[in-house]
Amino acid sequence: MEIRVDDVRSQEVIELIREHLESMAPTAPLESRHALDLDGLRGPDITLWAMWDGAELAGIGALKHLSQTHAEIKSMRTAKPYLRRGVASRLLSHIMREAKSSGYSRLSLETGSMEYFQPARALYASFGFAPCAPFGDYQEDPNSVFMTLTIDEVSA
Repeated sequence: MEIRVDDVRSQEVIELIREHLESMAPTAPLESRHALDLDGLRGPDITLWAMWDGAELAGIGALKHLSQTHAEIKSMRTAKPYLRRGVASRLLSHIMREAKSSGYSRLSLETGSMEYFQPARALYASFGFAPCAPFGDYQEDPNSVFMTLTIDEVSA
């Protein structure tokens, strides 16, 4: 499988992002959904990577620039045929290495507090992310879990 930067223009990536956004609808009220839409993922402060298995899209993950030293993981999503096959772990490892090589010293993320998001929280915790207070423009929200990691602790 190959991981490469994506410009969020291919039909496969667009469809996976739409699936990601649609999956949020039943999980939390609108004001608690923080996933970026297509335009948001095309912003100058975002880098999105896609993992390809030949011509098949296996997953996506993005990094949002918050400051010179702090970035946020966004839009992690594995395509259904690739669930539980290590795609999310490989993407997260890749994003962490890229963040470290770009000079970031802290990575943070927001994910849901509901049972639906338990696998995501477990994945992030297994990589060393720990609960934290809201960061950036986020506010306390019972539907959100905030996590952070100091990259210096990571051997990328």
